[in-house]
Amino acid sequence: MPSRRAFLAGLTSASLTPTLGWADVGNPVALSAAMDQSGRYLLVGLTTQGDIAFQVPLPARGHAAAAHPYVAEAVAIARRPGTFAKVVDCSTGDIIRTIRTPTGRHFYGHGAFSDDGTLLFTPENDIASGQGRIGIWDRSAGYKRIGEFTSAGIGPHEILRLPNGALAVANGGIHTHPATGRTKLNIDTMRPNLAVFDTDGELKDFAEVPDAIHHNSLRHISAAPDGTVVCGFQWQGDPFEAPSLVALYNGNGTLKPADMDDTALYQLDGYIGSVSAFGPGRYAASSPRGGLAFQFDASGQQIGTYRAHDVCGLCATPDGSCLVTDGTGQVHALVGDRLIHRTTHRLAFDNHLTAI
Repeated sequence: MPSRRAFLAGLTSASLTPTLGWADVGNPVALSAAMDQSGRYLLVGLTTQGDIAFQVPLPARGHAAAAHPYVAEAVAIARRPGTFAKVVDCSTGDIIRTIRTPTGRHFYGHGAFSDDGTLLFTPENDIASGQGRIGIWDRSAGYKRIGEFTSAGIGPHEILRLPNGALAVANGGIHTHPATGRTKLNIDTMRPNLAVFDTDGELKDFAEVPDAIHHNSLRHISAAPDGTVVCGFQWQGDPFEAPSLVALYNGNGTLKPADMDDTALYQLDGYIGSVSAFGPGRYAASSPRGGLAFQFDASGQQIGTYRAHDVCGLCATPDGSCLVTDGTGQVHALVGDRLIHRTTHRLAFDNHLTAI
């Protein structure tokens, strides 16, 4: 029988660590940062139908949140060049931890948990060298930093847990420094890539953007159940000379460009904001600058173009559709070949939907 001291210690531990699952907070399928009409920042959970399962306040504007795979807990990570992340108990709205980068590092706004939820991985910039790093944080030790590994590139923006448990990292290739804000310091020499690691940081595969289009900065990624990764790019050259801004990766060291319609491509200002794999062999991409969303088939052929103002957030849902949000509070869904309006909230959704 446990001692009174052990029993009390267990109560203390439980009070600091959420134990409720996602079903206990309304069965959300996606998380989004948002801002309400009073200017208050929020973290919002959305259901398959686009309804709000919960909303909790954030102390500052969010970018994307890492969702724990089982527990109703999320880590809201500061936008570049932020140096903090907030661990949120989504059942109570409490901020239960603040994570801070080591000196000389900053976050890029994204993160991912290991498949068992014990580790958090965060893309970071080593400010002095300009090289990308992936920080490793132990949730069971109160998100103590326990290690790091190279991202195999510069400007690691998004990190993604693949269905086999490996980690994919989108290295955008762009060197920035907090002292010069968002000034891009290496446009002539940038080399974006997709790098795949095991959770110990061993590089398993590497797919570099070809020399001829090395200005195509890889920023966002999403994985299908078969491991195919859809990639979204932000072109750093003349928008009217932009190559395809979407590509597919199938684990063979290469990025296969999607077949995008030139007429639509020229409306995007070289900018894809989010991507998502959803349904059987379907992929979506969005461009808030162009006010357009796209659908692609398994071969990368563009099969649908949809207009929606300031559209960006994308996320697969359990029913095989793709949830779509925009900056005006609209929630849509890609169902078959149609973009269907689901509902409207009095919120401005930020750029990303994170699947739970």
